[in-house]
Amino acid sequence: MPAAQRHDPERRKVPRQARRHRSRSGDGGGEVTVRHLPFVFAVIRADFAIRHIRQLVACAGPAPRRGAAQADAPIVADGAVASLDGRIAFSGADRDFARDVQLAGDARIIDGRPFSVVPGFVDAHTHAVFAGDRGDELRRRLAGATYAQIAAEGGGIVSTVRATRAASREELVAATRGRLDEMLACGTTTAEIKSGYGLELESELKMLRAVAELSRSHSMDLVATFLGAHEVPGEYRARRDEYVTLVAREMVPAVAAERLAEWCDVFCETGVFTPDESARVLEAGIARGLKPRIHADELGPSGGSLVAARVGARSADHLIFVPEEGIAAMARANVAATLLPNAAFYLKLGRFAPARDLIRAGVPVALATDVNPGGGFSPSMPFAMTLACFAMGLTFEEALVGATINAAWSLDRHDEIGSLEPGKQMDAVLVAGDAIDLIRVGAASIRAVVKRGTIVWGNA
Repeated sequence: MPAAQRHDPERRKVPRQARRHRSRSGDGGGEVTVRHLPFVFAVIRADFAIRHIRQLVACAGPAPRRGAAQADAPIVADGAVASLDGRIAFSGADRDFARDVQLAGDARIIDGRPFSVVPGFVDAHTHAVFAGDRGDELRRRLAGATYAQIAAEGGGIVSTVRATRAASREELVAATRGRLDEMLACGTTTAEIKSGYGLELESELKMLRAVAELSRSHSMDLVATFLGAHEVPGEYRARRDEYVTLVAREMVPAVAAERLAEWCDVFCETGVFTPDESARVLEAGIARGLKPRIHADELGPSGGSLVAARVGARSADHLIFVPEEGIAAMARANVAATLLPNAAFYLKLGRFAPARDLIRAGVPVALATDVNPGGGFSPSMPFAMTLACFAMGLTFEEALVGATINAAWSLDRHDEIGSLEPGKQMDAVLVAGDAIDLIRVGAASIRAVVKRGTIVWGNA
């Protein structure tokens, strides 16, 4: 594809000339007129444009990116990107923009010389809907307590379940809206959000209805995931098989009937859900049209990566302790690895997911924040990218691909978002300076966030 990419559903090819050509056939010959058609393309129309961009990193091309292609994120200097009605119409060099694009009289034009422009970030794993506060657990972890110790004493997920069950849907919406605003300011334009702090039918439905309400009213696009199998609630600790049955036979059908979620997830972990229990829940979701993804190998080699391959999950997430056989199985089954370095950092696990091993094996790597009340307080995708580079050995380009087009693929949204290509949504982040200035700890380098061709945060 040429450097300048163009999209216009009404473009017409117009022939300019014809020339004479002598026939080479054996029928007596003579001269015939053959029309050769060098074409002039009709002008591309746009109502929003960013011109003379310092560095345009469009992340254009096929998805997902794996292996060496994980780093396929070329820079276009003096670039331009334009959209019409929220859809990208042009992406490429500014010199081609000047020739090919016609702006509407009221078009918004941004001088891109101070900025680099990258696709809007896709946060593919969050627990952003919840009630309550677990700041005391952070103090305990900083003093040496482990995640497992805190959970065994009634903290962790169970603590948030109590608060979330007690909250109204309106309270959940109000609390979550502020978190989404923070995520948007960090460049996230699409986020996945899970249930999983209800652990009973009505509370799980309440969480997912809150996601649906926010999806209609917030600037970000939201993708809902049902996570009824996040933990075994206290009332079922002595009857865990009954709870798995409840999730598979009652919760999954109810969620599917209301079309409240697109995905089904499960926390496959020692002491939580076994591989067989996890597969049972995910297969129940598949039977009802919910696509599978899984929390896998976070606190130990739980077998979750193997379950992901077995059921055909689109993504296995965390993978801090993923074994070699799990990596190989994921590569064979085309399962993405959604890595959550923020969670490993806050949980003080002393290690991060083996990103380089996953890339070498040909597993597509995506990144996410894991925003949640206990083990992932940062809403920042740039912070996740920074940790991915310094703690997991990714290059900037690999991290950017992981935060954009591969994350979009992990959510089955790669045809709509994740790269700045004609036909896709005009979701973009404007970065002060070079694109690599996203990799930092400290003052944010993001100056503006664009969603569907409109600035929804910041100024430019």
